[in-house]
Amino acid sequence: MTASPDQIAALEAELTALLGERGVTTELRGREKASLDGAKMSPILAEQLPLGLADIVAFPANAEQIAQTVAAAVRHGVSVTPRGKGTGNYGQAIPLEGGLVLDMSKARAVVEVGDGYLVAEAGTPMVVIEQAAREAGQQILMYPSTAQSSIGGFLSGGSGGTGSIKHGSNMSGDYVLALDVVYASPDAQLVHLEGADAQPYVHTYGTAGIIARATIALEPMQEWVGFYASFPSFADATSVIRQIGWLEPTPRLVSADLPRIADALPDDPAIPKGRASLRAILDPATIEAASALVEGAGGRVEDVREGPQATVKISMLSYNHPIEWLQKSTDETYFHVEVSGPALVERLDEVHQVYPGAMLHIEAQRDHPIGMLAAPYVSAEEVYAGYDRLTAIGVRFHSPHQWFVDHEVERTKALAATTDPEGLLNPGKIPLNETVPTGVKWA
Repeated sequence: MTASPDQIAALEAELTALLGERGVTTELRGREKASLDGAKMSPILAEQLPLGLADIVAFPANAEQIAQTVAAAVRHGVSVTPRGKGTGNYGQAIPLEGGLVLDMSKARAVVEVGDGYLVAEAGTPMVVIEQAAREAGQQILMYPSTAQSSIGGFLSGGSGGTGSIKHGSNMSGDYVLALDVVYASPDAQLVHLEGADAQPYVHTYGTAGIIARATIALEPMQEWVGFYASFPSFADATSVIRQIGWLEPTPRLVSADLPRIADALPDDPAIPKGRASLRAILDPATIEAASALVEGAGGRVEDVREGPQATVKISMLSYNHPIEWLQKSTDETYFHVEVSGPALVERLDEVHQVYPGAMLHIEAQRDHPIGMLAAPYVSAEEVYAGYDRLTAIGVRFHSPHQWFVDHEVERTKALAATTDPEGLLNPGKIPLNETVPTGVKWA
């Protein structure tokens, strides 16, 4: 559904009265900036960019204004694409059909910190939330590797991160205690949902309701240290990554890279060139046990660093970030696929043979390791063909080369039919067919 110039002009006038002149823009540069996220990390998506261009961008300053902005857009028949910090890599924040981009980065207040919970508006950066929790003697259960991303974006498009060894994903039901969401209604209000009622809005990209405010769980604060080790080979590192992840108290993060990927990371004496790198966020009580595991596998401990900044740095070198550094280190184009399962350790050589020149970034999880398999890019067809080869050796995968909702798709469709009857919320992100497009789901 494409809005007419008259619809956009009328919406601009109403939003200017509501948000002020600096709260709305129709200038091309601002619209272009708001119409991109991290999708360029995927060469398959990058070949299709630009995928859409906003007609207008709004910057509400709090949750109430988010609801008022959505209501105005619905009254004028203009679609709404929610945006946090734009750090997602799959195109979820790209306005495929134009319309309004709802930039929530100014709605960044930590509203309340209580015993076991924290309330924050959708645009609040995760690093700010973690700091607010620590000041109250608590910590959030997990935060994404891009620590500057927003809580709304993390809940709408993310899934796990630093802390997920212990707590699983943000869809587990333990992370989100309540949400204030906005439906596509001409008189939209904040709708408060708690517990299981809030879960259908997590990881569904705002297609059934836009998250304006979130209440998340906290736990007692722990002290953490950044732990760096290196190994002669990647196989040596992978041989202990699960054992380190199983230590108690549970580590917040354990990840490892081949020498080629480690060499692409920012220069750091704790990540020596030419060696496989293992980095972890550990409870100090486990340093001795982790060191023994490293040394028993032929590795060496490079450094142990204290303080929140040290641990956030390790978070920022996890998940897809090492692959981004790999992409930046060469003129060659790399793609990646999210992978999981015991085969990442037990059949490592076969995993690397799925794609020519493939390299695995691996992370510990409670049940099984996960990772990012990167390789030089040839074609989309070759990427998709590798999915069958991964399945054949027992590796589960998820394709990052798409922008469709891939979690509880039928539930999301049914919910959106009620909460967004005109199809104005992030249009184009719910698959229209009965099956999700090729390579989307974890297989």
